[in-house]
Amino acid sequence: MVFTCTFPCNPVFQFQRLFTRSRLQQHHSAPPLSPSNLKPSSSSSSSSSHHYSHTFSLIQDSAVIACLRANSAEQAMEAARAAVNGGIAVLEIVRSTPGVFEVLQALANEYPTKAFGVGTVLTAEDAKTAIKAGAKFLMSPATVNDILDDVRDTDVLYMPGVMTPTEIYSAHNAGAQIVKIYPVSALGGVRYISAIRKPFSHIPMVASQGITIDSVGDYIAQGAISVVLSDAIFDKEAMNQNNFDVVNRLATSAALQGKIAVERLTFSLSLSVLYYLSTRSSISLLFHCCFCFGL
Repeated sequence: MVFTCTFPCNPVFQFQRLFTRSRLQQHHSAPPLSPSNLKPSSSSSSSSSHHYSHTFSLIQDSAVIACLRANSAEQAMEAARAAVNGGIAVLEIVRSTPGVFEVLQALANEYPTKAFGVGTVLTAEDAKTAIKAGAKFLMSPATVNDILDDVRDTDVLYMPGVMTPTEIYSAHNAGAQIVKIYPVSALGGVRYISAIRKPFSHIPMVASQGITIDSVGDYIAQGAISVVLSDAIFDKEAMNQNNFDVVNRLATSAALQGKIAVERLTFSLSLSVLYYLSTRSSISLLFHCCFCFGL
């Protein structure tokens, strides 16, 4: 039986993407091997591995990271609740938000199964404070080496901002498990992600800046593991009016688009693999028949 592939991507490339996606899931289910990992595990190390895996899985499986900027701690709490109750599983609070660390701690206690983090972190001191408050991930608009060094042996994911191939490679080589392509819209949007993923298919990438809800699927289809949505969820007018019902509706729509994008990608990759394998089987059978009959 030979399947007809209706997807534009090369079947071999799709097979490689599925293998890479599976490998990333396995890789991020536990911390990298090091001399310390070879020692008998303790309860703290097991807990660290669990949280690390959980955060990465939420980022990849939800495909959406909500980015919140607020004018007050009270507004931040209400907006965050509206987003999470709308289906958002991963939420970033920008460092400039008043009371950001107190808000983070309260949300982490209120929603222990979700992943909350701090964005626009530029100093190691702020990173340490965020981690103490319960941050499961940190984001920066650039790569801050001091933060990379500080989170290396923790259960916290650090996503540095990168633009160029050199920055992507350097950040990953320095220890970043995920990189944030920023500002992605200014760099070409979906087309840039598609192009930059080809030489760096082994590096998980999050797309950030200027992304709309209706383009989530395009970014995921082209290789981003997640996208950062800011104004698309926390609409400026709605935030100015403290209209959290609007935030909740936008969050519901964003979470749904993320879910659809992941399911569509999984189906597409699986079908492409079946097509690839069936084609290989047909070719092998043809050569076998030719050999047997002396053709």
